[in-house]
Amino acid sequence: MGVARASHSGARFLDPAVLARISNLELLARTVVDGFLNGLHRSPYLGFSLEFAEHRQYMPGDDIRRIDWKLFGRSDRHYIKLFEADTNANFSVLLDVSASMSYGSHEVSKLDYARYLTACLTFFSNRQRDRVGLVTFDHDIVEYVPPSMKHMDTILHLLHRASAGRAGSLREPLVKITELLGRKGIVVIISDFYEHPDEILSSISLLRGRGHDVIVFHVLDPAELSFPFEDSSSFEDLETREQIPVIPNRLRDDYKRLVSEHVESVEHRLTENRIDYVLLDTSKPLDLALFQYLLARERWTRKR
Repeated sequence: MGVARASHSGARFLDPAVLARISNLELLARTVVDGFLNGLHRSPYLGFSLEFAEHRQYMPGDDIRRIDWKLFGRSDRHYIKLFEADTNANFSVLLDVSASMSYGSHEVSKLDYARYLTACLTFFSNRQRDRVGLVTFDHDIVEYVPPSMKHMDTILHLLHRASAGRAGSLREPLVKITELLGRKGIVVIISDFYEHPDEILSSISLLRGRGHDVIVFHVLDPAELSFPFEDSSSFEDLETREQIPVIPNRLRDDYKRLVSEHVESVEHRLTENRIDYVLLDTSKPLDLALFQYLLARERWTRKR
């Protein structure tokens, strides 16, 4: 099933262009995640309902609203309630750092947006006591951080220095990643997915075949979707460096049709194979992506 396109009225939807002014990725992630959680608690529609699982002793930084005061009255100790989605999981983000991700028609490139999104997702999951990991890839694995509750600082450091340079492909890195990840967990893949839909499905299915829950964030620039260009010019293929002369007005309708068909084809193939899919353009608020992830995770929990 695809991820429902829902929203929550209480969340602070922060503009990525504003967030780009925050150079510290930990501060950026904390800002988005705290705003998201505060909005979620205030919202009359939370969008999910989680079943109680167990208690854990209160630790500094835990949400005091989760303290079980009845248990405190009996034990004179502070415990918080854990729910099914809070139980520890291996959580890994696979981040595409290939050359095409460097494109941006405004302040935020696709890679910038993907870096911010990765920081927010890993920060959120680490706060939920998940073991978080990171893989950056182009046509091969660039960096690998195995899932751990102690790797958040390493992940933020690698995200800060991540850059797009080489041509990319999914197959080879995902074959290697599938072997590296081992035990099943939650895998998030963030990419612009400029490959044939059949190849995308074939590559990602390797992870599903090992029992991982997979959610795909398909990140595109608004200009890649709308093709707003007017003047005749040359366009550069960011991965081959080929220069292509273009008269935009003559190509716009065909271009938009082809992009729409590609996006719909990718979404259809993935969702038909129980891989969650979310299309995001780089102007979309990051906490919207967090909400989509939380909906998907709650659904996975119910299926277990």
